[in-house]
Amino acid sequence: MKKALICGVSGQDGAYLAKLLLERGYSVWGTSRDSQMSSFANLGRLGLRDDIQLTSMAHNDFRSVLQVLIKAEPDEVYNLAGQSSVGLSFDQPVETLESIALGTLNLLEAIRFTGAPIRFYNAGSSECFGDIGDRAADEMTPFRPRSPYAVAKATAFWEVANYREAYGLFACSGILFNHESPLRPERFVTQKIVAGACRIAQGSREKLYLGNLDIQRDWGWAPEYVEAMYLMLQHPEPDDYAIATGESRKLEDFVAEAFAAVDLNWKDWVVTDPNLLRPTDLAISRGSPHKAAEQLGWQARSKMSDVVRMMVAARM
Repeated sequence: MKKALICGVSGQDGAYLAKLLLERGYSVWGTSRDSQMSSFANLGRLGLRDDIQLTSMAHNDFRSVLQVLIKAEPDEVYNLAGQSSVGLSFDQPVETLESIALGTLNLLEAIRFTGAPIRFYNAGSSECFGDIGDRAADEMTPFRPRSPYAVAKATAFWEVANYREAYGLFACSGILFNHESPLRPERFVTQKIVAGACRIAQGSREKLYLGNLDIQRDWGWAPEYVEAMYLMLQHPEPDDYAIATGESRKLEDFVAEAFAAVDLNWKDWVVTDPNLLRPTDLAISRGSPHKAAEQLGWQARSKMSDVVRMMVAARM
C-alpha cells in the first residue's frame, strides 16, 4: 500500500486529493498547523474525517517538518499548505511569503536530508505569470508576479526546480489556474457570488458587493485538478505542468451564470464597490494545458458554466 502525506489537507484541494488517493488504495496522512484544534470541515463534508491519519506540522519550522516526514514515511508528499488568498497577501505579505516559500523549502530540505525516495508535488499558481495580456500562458512563459502571494509562489516554484536539478529529487510543480468547488470558503469571490445568489433566491433582500467585474479568469473544477496533481507523481520523470481549461471568461459572466441558475437577473442585485479593488490585479488569465494533455493524458472536462451550475446546485 502506497502512503501519501498531504500538507494542507483541510483545504479545498487537500480534501479532494485525499478522497482521490483513498479511492486508489493509498494510506493517507494529512497535516495542519494544529490538528487537535482544526475542525477539518471539508474532510467531514466528504465523509473522510476518520479515514486519514491527521497530525500537526508547522511548515516554517524545519524540525517539525522533519519529524512528520520521519514518522509518516510517505512515498509521496503533496504540498498544498500556506496562505492561499491573493487579496489577503496584500495585508499579510510576511506571513504569505513565510508560509509558502519557507514552508516549501523546509519540505524539500527535509526530503533531501532523509534521503528517502519521496516524490514531491508543489502547488504552484497561475498568479506567477502576472499580466501577459490575451495570451495563454504555458510552462515556458516568464513569471512577472503582481502580488505578494504570486511572489511567494514564484519563489517556491524555483526552489522546487533547484532541488530537482541540484539534488535529483523527484519534485514537480503544478502551475494551477483558478479551480473552484463547493468547498471554497466565502472569502473567495466565486463562492461569495454563489452564496449571495442562493441567499437572494431564498428570500434575502441583500445586495452583493463586488470589485472589478471585467477581469477574466480560466476557471476549472477542483476535483479534476487534483487528478492532475496525482498524475504528475505517477509520471516516469519529474516536471512542471500548467493545469487549466484553456478558456477564459469575465467575472461578470460568472456572476450572470450564478444568478441565472437561480432564475434572477444579476443586475438587480450586484453593486460594484471600489473599496474591493486590489492594489494590482490581473486583467486576463488563461492557461495552455497542452503539455499536461500530451504527457499526462489530463484534460479539463468542466468549463466555467459547468462549475457555476455545480456550485449553485450544491449550495441550494
